[in-house]
Order: sequence, then C-alpha cells, then structure tokens
Amino acid sequence: MARLHSKRGAMHEINVVPYVDVMLVLLVIFMVTAPLVTPGVIDLPSVGKAGQPKLVPLEVVIKEDRSLSLRERDASGRILSDRPIERGEFAKMFKDPKTPVLIAGDKNVRYEAVLQVMDDLRTQGVERVGLQVKPSR
Repeated sequence: MARLHSKRGAMHEINVVPYVDVMLVLLVIFMVTAPLVTPGVIDLPSVGKAGQPKLVPLEVVIKEDRSLSLRERDASGRILSDRPIERGEFAKMFKDPKTPVLIAGDKNVRYEAVLQVMDDLRTQGVERVGLQVKPSR
C-alpha cells in the first residue's frame, strides 16, 4: 500500500501566500478607486433665496492704467456717483469699518494692484472687503 504523504508532513496544511497576494491587489484597487467616489450631492440655496445685504457696498474700481475711482450705488443698483480717488484718501472715504467695500478690477489689471488695494483697505480698518465679478453666461 502506498502512502500519500508529502515529505514535510500532513496534507491538511494550507498555503496562504496566494491569499496574501490577492488581498494586497484588492487593497491597491480600493486605495486607487476611493478618491474617485463622489460624495453625496448638497442642495445649496440659489442666489434668489439668499438675503439681500442691509448696507449697499461702496465700489473701488481699478482701471487698466491702475487709476482708482470710488463708485456709490443706491439700493436698486443705480450709480449715484463715480469719482476718481487716490490711495491716500482711503482713510477719509471709509470712516465706518462696517461699510462693505467691493473691489472691481479691470480684467487686464495685474493681480498685484488688486492685492495692494485690498491691503490698503485692511490697513485703514475696513472689515468687509470683497471682489466684484461678472457672472459667466
């Protein structure tokens, strides 16, 4: 009678090396695909639902030649005044730090000029500074 044993021992030993290989491949697949999974959709309110600002912001307009002008609007959006100003006049113009200010820069103005105006406004104590943009169509 022939014995069906291997030289090492009993036949009931399980070789786990292939299982470890499969687990490592699955781990790599999950690590690659996890960032591609999109999170849940968030239903944000539209602009029409948002509250209108209580104060009408003043606009500092930076033209292509880096000259500045101050534009004031009424609550309906009509321009009340548009006059040229200098950077040194910011302290006189913006006495109330709660007044919101929008910076409207020409698209050909260097980013550095916009940042300098923002910095000057912050130095004068203006707390609410934003950038005015035109919505794309």
